Amino acid sequence: MSAQKRLFLLDAYALIFRGYYAFIKNPRINSKGMDTSAIMGFTNSLLDVIRREKPDHLAVAFDKGGSIARTEMFEAYKANRDETPEAIRIAIPYIQSILKAMHIPVIEKEGFEADDIIGTLAKQAEKQGYLTYMVTPDKDFAQLVSENIFIYRPSRMGNGIEIWGIPEVQKKFEVEKPEQVIDYLGMMGDSVDNIPGFPGVGEKTAKKFIREFGSVENLIANADSLKGKMKEKIKENAGQGLLSKELARIMLDVPVAFHEEDFELNTPDFDKVKEIFQELEFRRLTENFIKIFGQETTSGSDTGTPAVTAPVQSGTQFDLFGNPGEESTQPEAGTSGYKTLETAPHLYQLVNTPVARGLLLQKLMLQPSVCFDTETTSLKALQAALVGIAFSWEAGKGYYLALPENREEILAILEEFRPFFENEKIEKTGQNLKYDIKVLSGYDIRVKGKLFDTMIAHYLINPDMRHNMDVLAETYLNYQPLPIEALIGKKGKNQGSMRDVPLDRQTEYAVEDADITLQLKQLFQAELPNRNALKLFEEIEAPLVQVLADMEIEGIRVDTEYLKSLSQALDKDIRELEKNIYEQAGEEFNLASPKQLGPILFDKLKLVDKPKKTKTGQYSTAEDVLSYLAKDHRIVEDILMWRQLQKLQNTYVDALPNEINPKTNRVHTVYSQAVAATGRLSSNNPNLQNIPIRTERGRQVRKAFIPRNEDYILMAADYSQIELRIIAALSEEENMIRAFGEGQDIHASTAARVFGVPLEEVTREQRSNAKTVNFGIIYGVSAFGLSNQTTLSRSEAKELIDTYYKTYPKLRAYINNQIHFAQDHGYVETILGRRRYLPDINSRNQVVRGAAERNAVNAPIQGSAADIIKIAMISIHRKLREGGFKTRMLLQVHDELVFDAYKPELETIRPLIKSEMENAYQLAVPLDVEIGLGEDWLSAH
Repeated sequence: MSAQKRLFLLDAYALIFRGYYAFIKNPRINSKGMDTSAIMGFTNSLLDVIRREKPDHLAVAFDKGGSIARTEMFEAYKANRDETPEAIRIAIPYIQSILKAMHIPVIEKEGFEADDIIGTLAKQAEKQGYLTYMVTPDKDFAQLVSENIFIYRPSRMGNGIEIWGIPEVQKKFEVEKPEQVIDYLGMMGDSVDNIPGFPGVGEKTAKKFIREFGSVENLIANADSLKGKMKEKIKENAGQGLLSKELARIMLDVPVAFHEEDFELNTPDFDKVKEIFQELEFRRLTENFIKIFGQETTSGSDTGTPAVTAPVQSGTQFDLFGNPGEESTQPEAGTSGYKTLETAPHLYQLVNTPVARGLLLQKLMLQPSVCFDTETTSLKALQAALVGIAFSWEAGKGYYLALPENREEILAILEEFRPFFENEKIEKTGQNLKYDIKVLSGYDIRVKGKLFDTMIAHYLINPDMRHNMDVLAETYLNYQPLPIEALIGKKGKNQGSMRDVPLDRQTEYAVEDADITLQLKQLFQAELPNRNALKLFEEIEAPLVQVLADMEIEGIRVDTEYLKSLSQALDKDIRELEKNIYEQAGEEFNLASPKQLGPILFDKLKLVDKPKKTKTGQYSTAEDVLSYLAKDHRIVEDILMWRQLQKLQNTYVDALPNEINPKTNRVHTVYSQAVAATGRLSSNNPNLQNIPIRTERGRQVRKAFIPRNEDYILMAADYSQIELRIIAALSEEENMIRAFGEGQDIHASTAARVFGVPLEEVTREQRSNAKTVNFGIIYGVSAFGLSNQTTLSRSEAKELIDTYYKTYPKLRAYINNQIHFAQDHGYVETILGRRRYLPDINSRNQVVRGAAERNAVNAPIQGSAADIIKIAMISIHRKLREGGFKTRMLLQVHDELVFDAYKPELETIRPLIKSEMENAYQLAVPLDVEIGLGEDWLSAH
């Protein structure tokens, strides 16, 4: 007996909106500045269904023109919906093109909604013996569920798929049969669709009425059995309730027909799909698409990709000296749509003899600019061994200097190339050059001269895009580089080493990287001036590469014995907190389990009337939810402290000793220049910028960082209130500028003005509230947000914000001007012209637009602070080197720099650092730097 046939019907708009909002905090922007989140989200869902379910029949239903029947019934139906975000409007034609290229039927009917189309087709297919799965996150479809019709809720945010049959619908809505979901929806209404329902009837009351009366009609007929105001509400709004039920009912008579041959899942037009994906810059989706449809298994067919062939052979050694042959012609792209090593003419030569090395060095020394790329045994630059170095200075051509395994032999060969690396006149190009600089430092080679890092150049050109070389090559050169996995296998314990790869394969792979990076450099160098970013790149970001490399090479010493004792103290604190929490809860439970914590707080202790729930239906115990309750409930305060101490112990106290480099006995964080869109640096492995300093235990972690030996002392130099000084200067707010100029406490000064009291009479609470507003204004704090962060009520918070803007009128004008500038230009700029692009600044969706407006205000302030400290770092680094000082810059943490200061140099170094930081950039407000010294980072801060 054959298995029952299955039909999958996708609710297009529900999945498109869901996909768009899944990326709302981190939109997918391609190199053209297009927000592709909605297309990516929908296509991911579509491919996931096909991959998991391998359906034999599938279609996608779209709304077209809204529901005429419902609008005729109720003019205000869906009237309060926000305008569709631009990214979704742009997405629809692309999605329909993708579906057409995949030969997936698109079903739409003028005047009908997708719900009605899906409902009609599902019921028709059921009669023809099909199992139908309605692919949608929309709960309204529950009314259609039967023995043969199911809701298929796609996976999201790490949660698996959910399939709702009759039992699931019964449990979810507390109904006897799925059709009663129509009554449930009619009773409570739907604010999204503007279905009114009965006034005062929410989710709980609707379920209660369904249990008691079964339907809207029965509820109205038995309204006299109700008590108090509810009786009146049901009687008075009987007509509205019946109307709401009809509005919520999915129609089953749309003029569409289910002919099974029209819904069969067919072989896609691979070339067309890949062409669309390529235009959208969907690299991973292309790979997934090919895997799902098994295209790689049809090698040699019209729709397949060819099997991997042997690489193009490198030229002979003799080619290094003479005419390298004919000029490259523009190659045809392969069936993947991209050029590759197999299709692109190139001449990559292996250099592994003394004669060839000598000739290569001669050539290198004649070039004004050379791209180079190291091949190593590890991603950890300070622990990696060199395997080879690739060089390229002409597109399509390059050389691979293969290095032996013996360290002494490598050192001897690198000594030959020292004149190149240390030549100040030859520009060095690379992708993530900091890595290569650090690797070479392990062999006592210092890279000198002007630097051009393609990763950082692209970060300035398009900060919201990814910057890894494979993505850049595909996006800008229509070229797909050979993946490292093709040489050494997939990531994991069984992954091989570049050392084991045959030399001809090493040569092809390594020189390809250098060649492609060189070609990207030529494109980005021409584009930087168009983005007003050339000066920022040449004077700040490129010189900073060497500064950060030196800081990372230095590292910082950590006191492991102290960390052990701190971990023991934390153990004791954690156990004490657990005991207190269990006593307050009246039972023991797994504190780390939200599934167990939620019922304790909200069912047993009933801390709030209507607790927030997650999409999976369990109580939310997220940080923001609990923080709101902490000031009123001791148990919540203790839980948050328990979480904080657990994180502190796991992330820092117990983890830091494992980060110590066995060669140096120091911790070496890695700074990233191309992550934060504001221009701030980020720190990883370990992240030293997120050590909490607002709690006593958090501050104690800093005590573990110590000088290299007794001849040194840690020095911490910190910009005082730099962001407030910047906003005062940018807004030209005289009252603020005057307060800073006179050296006043800005928070006390603000409090005096806002609360109308003399400066000397400002209370601690008034200063604290003023401080919260001062910093909150930068991030668009609302009355609600301010009241949560202070002891003020919401009305008091609103009054404080209003008074604040009256006190500092130019600040409000500056904020408005920034938003208007962003709306006109699509970006905002820092004091050095660093741009933050804001594609959603004119969105019709209020939530999306609001986020962009806040960025329009705070990005120039945060970014300008980042620019200023980078200028200071470059200047201090240069002065320390030129002066031959032993003092070293070790860390940058937001507005603070940490140094290993050589004690005999203190009298010279301290004023030098203070002066360089305070004079890094001239604002209308003086910059102020506080410097501290200590035997550990905590006491120095």
